[in-house]
Amino acid sequence: MSAESTPGAGPRAWRRRRTPQDRRHGGPKAMAWTAAAVLVLGGVGAGYVYVGLNGNLTSVDIDRLLGTDRPEKAGDGSENVLVLGSDTRSGGNRKLGGGADDGGARADTAMIVHLHEGGEKASVVSVPRDTVVDRPECTDTEGGTHPAANGVMFNSAYATGGAACVVKTVESMTDLRMDHYLEVDFTGFQKLVDELGGVEVTTTEDIHDPDSHLELAAGTHRLDGAQALGLVRTRHGVGDGSDLGRIQLQQAFVRALVRQVKDLGLLTDPKKLYDLADTVTRTVTTDSDLGSVNSLMSFADDLKGIGPGGMHMVTMPVRHDPAAPNRVLPWKEKAQLVWDALKNDEPIPHAATADTATGGAKGVVSAS
Repeated sequence: MSAESTPGAGPRAWRRRRTPQDRRHGGPKAMAWTAAAVLVLGGVGAGYVYVGLNGNLTSVDIDRLLGTDRPEKAGDGSENVLVLGSDTRSGGNRKLGGGADDGGARADTAMIVHLHEGGEKASVVSVPRDTVVDRPECTDTEGGTHPAANGVMFNSAYATGGAACVVKTVESMTDLRMDHYLEVDFTGFQKLVDELGGVEVTTTEDIHDPDSHLELAAGTHRLDGAQALGLVRTRHGVGDGSDLGRIQLQQAFVRALVRQVKDLGLLTDPKKLYDLADTVTRTVTTDSDLGSVNSLMSFADDLKGIGPGGMHMVTMPVRHDPAAPNRVLPWKEKAQLVWDALKNDEPIPHAATADTATGGAKGVVSAS
């Protein structure tokens, strides 16, 4: 991994870019929304973060790569954060999650987190990895240009041009400016859950999935990192076996995760708080504006008022693709209701998600 440093102590003092790494195409996913825990860790460990933690951070200069041809910033106090999970098998990820390493990676979990003005509510829109989209021309971190492509899988954007290409694709789909981006991989997700002391969830039925190495009896469990990774990756262990069902499990888990992180405000152990800060800064990749401890913590502190009850979570309205059962198509009219609501900093209307394709796993997992 190579680093680029810029003199100064402001938010842009540290800029790091990932060099090309071994990536894999396809396979089960890492959890993007684990990075969203950063949004509430700020108020927990602020007094124990040392200057040296800046060196842990990895960031990508999304603004430089995307240029000026982008949607305008909202200007109403709201912000949009694109939270991604990559399924890279490089480094320590190779032994996690099952499957083989074929040299690629994809952003197989994506959430658009809209932070409403006032900092107490968030609307979260999951974008299914199997959505068929038109990908715009994009530029990768090495300056390479990739031509536009029609009718491709949404999660192929990351494999094509990295995080900047995913941001470009999301902005093209939604006409919403992504103000920030956060990313985490398999190893980062598992380490963060373990550092949190596990996350407690309740399941209403047994979950058995040898592919994701998950065995859970119905009941309440405190999941460690490996179990949590198995839960958010499983698609055949519960529901209809679709990615839409997995998204429902992921959304339930993120509520439990946020509740767990909020409870950390009671911690007084300096070492535990520092270890948490160290884990977070080592396991997330951000845009350059969040690429220093000071800016990341300041951003998080502004948002620590968001709890599980203040999060409205939906899946982007889609329909099953009649030509390919494992893929989905955007339901453009309903999706537009979602994007309009976010653009106007308003709640997402129920009509936007009524009668859309679902995965049959709703209610199977809940925060304890």
